Amino acid sequence: MTFLARAGMTMAAVLTAAACVGSAPGSAAGASPAPAADAPGLTGHRPCPGQPDVTCADLTVPLDRGGAVPGTLKLRTAVLGKADAPRGTLLFLTGGPGQPGVPFVARIRSRLPEALAEYRLVMIDQRGTGEAAVDCPALQKEVGSSDTVAPTRGAVTDCAASLGRNRNFYTTADTVADLEDLRRTLRVPSWTVDGVSYGTFTGAQYALTHPHRVRRLVLDSVVPLDGGGVLYEDSLGHSAQVLRAACREQRCGFDPARDLAKVVRRDGNGVGVFNLLVIASIIDPKLEDPRFGILNALHASAAGDRARLDGLVAGFSEPSGEPPAEFSSGLHAATLCADSRWPWGDAAAPVAGRERALERAVHRIRPADVWPFERETAGGQGIPQTCLPWPASRPNRAAPGRTLTMPVLLLAGDRDLSTPVTWAREVAAVTPRAELVVLEGAGHSTQSRSEAGARAATEFLLR
Repeated sequence: MTFLARAGMTMAAVLTAAACVGSAPGSAAGASPAPAADAPGLTGHRPCPGQPDVTCADLTVPLDRGGAVPGTLKLRTAVLGKADAPRGTLLFLTGGPGQPGVPFVARIRSRLPEALAEYRLVMIDQRGTGEAAVDCPALQKEVGSSDTVAPTRGAVTDCAASLGRNRNFYTTADTVADLEDLRRTLRVPSWTVDGVSYGTFTGAQYALTHPHRVRRLVLDSVVPLDGGGVLYEDSLGHSAQVLRAACREQRCGFDPARDLAKVVRRDGNGVGVFNLLVIASIIDPKLEDPRFGILNALHASAAGDRARLDGLVAGFSEPSGEPPAEFSSGLHAATLCADSRWPWGDAAAPVAGRERALERAVHRIRPADVWPFERETAGGQGIPQTCLPWPASRPNRAAPGRTLTMPVLLLAGDRDLSTPVTWAREVAAVTPRAELVVLEGAGHSTQSRSEAGARAATEFLLR
């Protein structure tokens, strides 16, 4: 559910692999031993690196809002524009979970220039990201920013052990409280919120918790309001439509979905092929880049020539190489494992019994719902495999609201396999003032990667 981070490094790793075919552990995770502040505030105002017209500052928040564990976190923020901007303040939330916000200010201002002529832009490195990132070296090395690559059990348990009890304080509800501290510190009565990927979940949870503080809401590449979808059944099934649409456009002359079905049943590589397609839906959503040649690679493999596809699968499965400050795989694990609904219950469920519960859930999946993949791919991909061994922890606290009451724009790329369009439709169906825009030929993160997505967001923000 990442926003932008992995695309460039993934592409480099893939091209290298295809050519062959033919920080110390963060036990404190950025927490300071200083006593918690009585009230939030921004300190250390300075120009952001490389952007002298953007002001960076630090928001100090309690590590544990319950008060049992001492310490504070400093969250870097960035502000572009004046407090008296005609349309107020726009809070833009990046994804992951695990991505910082501040490094993406330049990207957002380049994509939404008309809107930002009317708004003050605010971005934040959410807790556990950026300069104060959770650092789990083994996990970072194994999976980078991937949702779907499965880590080893040891990398997961080492990460949780390095965090210790601090792993309980990286839920989305904690981040929502941080955002409310930021709003109060900025003295903003209400603001507009725009979130991408996991940022849609954070933004929606904030809006459900503080509905009178959100004027309007943009959800781009939508995560379900309840955080569901951890087995990725909708994405697995949607891959057939994505492959066949690409084939029609390229006049490929064969059925790539049937080829995929044959390959994964023959080779048992469903997780690797799924990971390939998920990342491709970010960097090459129409599957037309000749450097990858994914359709032809599937067809050749189905006919017996496995070399090209095997090389692509290996390349796309290589860690993308970001340091924790650019994407924290440790924060990704801590937040997803706390936030999500699992076949075994919530994050407090004991580790014993989780694997059997996952097996039962996978067995209940109708094979037709995930075809051309096998249902075993749903249980073998990285999200459940990360949280199976994650120790019992404090679950995310559900937002008090259940319905988004403000005007909401939902943006979905019809080729997105990271947050499939079905999820956006489900949220739109239960949101009274929703407007759903499905962008043909677009993948993940539409405002950043689709001119039509950026245009739709701008029009909504300027109404």
